[in-house]
Amino acid sequence: MLESTRPELLGDFGMVASTHWLASQTGMSILERGGNAADAAVASGFVLQIVEPHLNGPGGEVPILVWSEKEQKVEVINGQGPAPQAATVARLKERGLKIMPGTGLLSAVVPGAFGAWLSLLARHGTMTLREVLSPAIGLAQNGHPVLPRVSRTIETVRELFAEHWPSSAAVWLPGGEVPAPNSRFSNSVLARTYMRLVEEAETAGSDREAQLEVAQRAWYQGFVAEAIGEFCASNAVQDTSGQPNSGLLTAQDLAAWQAEVEDPVTLDYKNYTVAKTGPWGQGPVMLQQLALLEGFDLDGIAPGSVDWVHLIVESGKLAFADREAWYGDPRFTEVPLDDLLSPEYTAARRELIAHDAASTALLPGSPGGRTPVLPEYPQASLTTPAAGVGEPTVAHNGETRGDTCHVDVVDSDGMMISATPSGGWLQASPTIPELGFCLSSRAQMFWLQEGLPNSLRPGARPRTTLTPSFALRDGKPWLAFGTPGGDSQDQWNIQLFLNLVHSGMNLQEAIDAPAFHSTHVPSSFYPRESFPAQVMIEDRFAPEVLQELARRGHDLKVGAGWTEGRLSAVARDGEWLKAAANPRGAQGYAAGR
Repeated sequence: MLESTRPELLGDFGMVASTHWLASQTGMSILERGGNAADAAVASGFVLQIVEPHLNGPGGEVPILVWSEKEQKVEVINGQGPAPQAATVARLKERGLKIMPGTGLLSAVVPGAFGAWLSLLARHGTMTLREVLSPAIGLAQNGHPVLPRVSRTIETVRELFAEHWPSSAAVWLPGGEVPAPNSRFSNSVLARTYMRLVEEAETAGSDREAQLEVAQRAWYQGFVAEAIGEFCASNAVQDTSGQPNSGLLTAQDLAAWQAEVEDPVTLDYKNYTVAKTGPWGQGPVMLQQLALLEGFDLDGIAPGSVDWVHLIVESGKLAFADREAWYGDPRFTEVPLDDLLSPEYTAARRELIAHDAASTALLPGSPGGRTPVLPEYPQASLTTPAAGVGEPTVAHNGETRGDTCHVDVVDSDGMMISATPSGGWLQASPTIPELGFCLSSRAQMFWLQEGLPNSLRPGARPRTTLTPSFALRDGKPWLAFGTPGGDSQDQWNIQLFLNLVHSGMNLQEAIDAPAFHSTHVPSSFYPRESFPAQVMIEDRFAPEVLQELARRGHDLKVGAGWTEGRLSAVARDGEWLKAAANPRGAQGYAAGR
């Protein structure tokens, strides 16, 4: 049995696990003060914006899965903002673009995180906006220790900020210098923005729900929306296209949006039911992959063995190929999920999994007899690092390869939450001077080709990579889990789930186990590269396993032993609540009692 780096936490009061110790401890402090899982998740989410600003921010997005004991079901709060109404393929092509920029203002979408967090607080929480925002405001105003990775990110984009994005330089280069690792860093402008929201909310009196409504209006119809619209219209900024472009996002786009509550997509796997977001995210990929794997005797295959890795990689190639051909915003395109998850379709696809690695181009299926259409992918660069390896890969032009953060919470009443906040990275677009934060560049995931499920359309949501996870066991809520990592998220999510289901590992052992991911699928991020048959894999796998995988045709890129994934999880197991967090990167922690 694998020796874990930390204990699996057990208790019966509450558990919080996240990608940063300050967020986990903040969530736990909320539970200790009488808040519930929703209150704790919201407070943790706002703290993550402050302490992991290279991975998420106030201008970003968040999908949230919630198990409600009262309603006895899982719901999805969709915090993915849509493209501006002015964003069309024709308009972007008029600017000479063939692919959406990875940074700047053209790829900005409506910032959905604030609306989603407040929706969670209103629907399931008990605390006021002041109570859940105060920890984040304090850290923004009084300062927090700069993560070494934040310092490195700012150093990477220092020249971009100094030459092209002066409003970002004003915030992130205090005194013209890169904040040193572990130095104290504050963002007083952002603190004032959040404090103003609290103060405006409290003009509604003491009624909590009325306060939250006022805060929503202040963000989406008030001073925040006005500042965003004005900044996008009046600034043309350098982006990854190499030219300056102004933004298309307007205050009217923000006013027209609100977070939606949806049913999850689910799949039964053995005696488990796994719940994911709809196909506006990549969540159903994991369900398709589980359906494929259920046809193999994984109970008879050792985790970490050649067949274990091979089957997970090869089934993932098929599921992700379907993502590329079929997934998009269901309000704008038909996504044949019933057919994609049907036993007949799955059985036919399973026959494509061979003894050797598939090294050819993507092979999407034809669900219900439909003909798949794939985008025209740019040619991959052989020199660009693969996305999703450890911390985010950031280029000098601000291009980010898709990392993010995550938080899971369970309370003593049984409410469970899994949330993956992202976007609005400090390096994604210029900081808005009046607000202290920048916008998400999530629209880079759209294609500037007509007729695709994920083509750019006014008001459509980009098909995001964000994919929190939830699972029931024997019909009872069991596990909330997730990870950063762009396109790699569900590749690591499924490894955690399978480690638990088929190996008898506990939560911490399952997170600590050697991991891997495939880069066969084209990246969802600019510049949309792929590396067929390539597998990024930790060197903790046995040498004979690595040798046999290579012999089967997998193009292995063997990395350091603790580089793959940043998983966290909480669980309900009998009389105990449980939690575990990722040791990779030395900043994710779980807290509980």
